[in-house]
Amino acid sequence: MTDEKKQAVIALKTCRGQIEGIIKMIEDERYCIDVSNQILAAQSMLKRANKLILAGHMNTCVRNAMQSDKDVQVKTDELTDLISKLLD
Repeated sequence: MTDEKKQAVIALKTCRGQIEGIIKMIEDERYCIDVSNQILAAQSMLKRANKLILAGHMNTCVRNAMQSDKDVQVKTDELTDLISKLLD
């Protein structure tokens, strides 16, 4: 497992804990703004994990495709589609 993936797993596990905490906050009828702030924190952690996964993809899959001159267009199309989703 690459360093990026290890860090992404840590971020996702942290996010899982945050989500469990958010659910408990809602069940305990905690203040809505506090709940919303925790949701924003979880979203931020998900974004961090996604950035790490994409960095790893660029450093491995895309680099390998470019070096072997195989599937370069496929990898480029995948990234273009993903960037479109991120910008929506």
